[in-house]
Amino acid sequence: MNIEDQNVGMTEPITIIGGGIGGLTLARVLYVNGIPSKVYEIDTSPNARTQGGQLDIHEHNGQIALKKAHLMDEFHSIIHEGADAARIFNSNGELLHDAPTDENNGRPEVLRGDLRQILIDSLPNETIEWNKKVDRVEELEKGQYQVFFRDDTSLTTSKLVGADGAWSKVRKVLTDITPHYTGYTFIETYLHDVDNQYPETAKVVGQGQMFALSPGKGIVAHREYGGIIHTYVQMQCSSEWIDNIDFSNKKEAAQTIANEFKGWPNEITALITEAESSITPRKINALPDEHRWQRRQGVTLIGDAAHLMAPSGEGANLAMLDAAELAESIAKMNGDLNSVIKDYEETMFPRSEEEARESHELLDICLGEDSPYRLVELFKGNI
Repeated sequence: MNIEDQNVGMTEPITIIGGGIGGLTLARVLYVNGIPSKVYEIDTSPNARTQGGQLDIHEHNGQIALKKAHLMDEFHSIIHEGADAARIFNSNGELLHDAPTDENNGRPEVLRGDLRQILIDSLPNETIEWNKKVDRVEELEKGQYQVFFRDDTSLTTSKLVGADGAWSKVRKVLTDITPHYTGYTFIETYLHDVDNQYPETAKVVGQGQMFALSPGKGIVAHREYGGIIHTYVQMQCSSEWIDNIDFSNKKEAAQTIANEFKGWPNEITALITEAESSITPRKINALPDEHRWQRRQGVTLIGDAAHLMAPSGEGANLAMLDAAELAESIAKMNGDLNSVIKDYEETMFPRSEEEARESHELLDICLGEDSPYRLVELFKGNI
């Protein structure tokens, strides 16, 4: 059974694979400009899974996209005030830097799930089709693509945008390059009701973000609404080492990770040992910094599908800017994707390459030989 193939022409909607922040921003800015689109998302519903932690949305990219999406009021309503404060410790628990919140709100923090929800709410219900896991994408002829879903349906389109993340299926019609392991893994944990249950840990973390770092490893925690502390234990390690940990055994996994932090203050290692949720390893994969593909008619990529990189605070922001710029260009060309792909990619490629290189530098600042002291210098504006 096939979804009825859409007619190719000016009224054909832009087909967007992936309903994350980037794909939804693209759909929203297209909608604002009167261009139809259809989003196909793997999740079964908006609330099918947690959406990750907090994002700082920057004035020079993410907020520009939200302005183009006409969603600044909604954005301001979900800002976690004070969450951009930061505290930096060394492995001995010595407080090296205590940065207050930015009163200018240049990089306000929001929960990824909240941001995604305001984008979902801003679109007509029929825009997003849920529970559409892509199996493969095939090029039928120049400028025509067939998307096959796991539910044995398919669609044919001449206007295709891959916003489907790190392991993008749309990317495969453009390039054979796949992400590689960077040598870093972030291990995700949560604590709840922290002010009552773990007051010493809550005090150390403060109201924003806490970095406890040393060369090759660190514990980065963020205060979220409702007395939650969301933590990423950051480790430079081989893929084999992390693969040999049985994360289905939470207690054993926590102890294995905590053993790497012997001698660190208990109120900091409690973020590992007292974790109330599952302990989830997230290998950090990336595409090559200079990643390019041969341009093809009728198809392009945005966000992680186009330029997956190590976490730097820019991933969601770049995806949103990609989306907003592409959408506005399509609108100016009255829905003609082919007319804008060249200009979009020529702008996106060097921008993402620069950010990818900076992501390596940030990892080195946080976990390199001079950690955590280079991070202190960065916060002080000396780097």
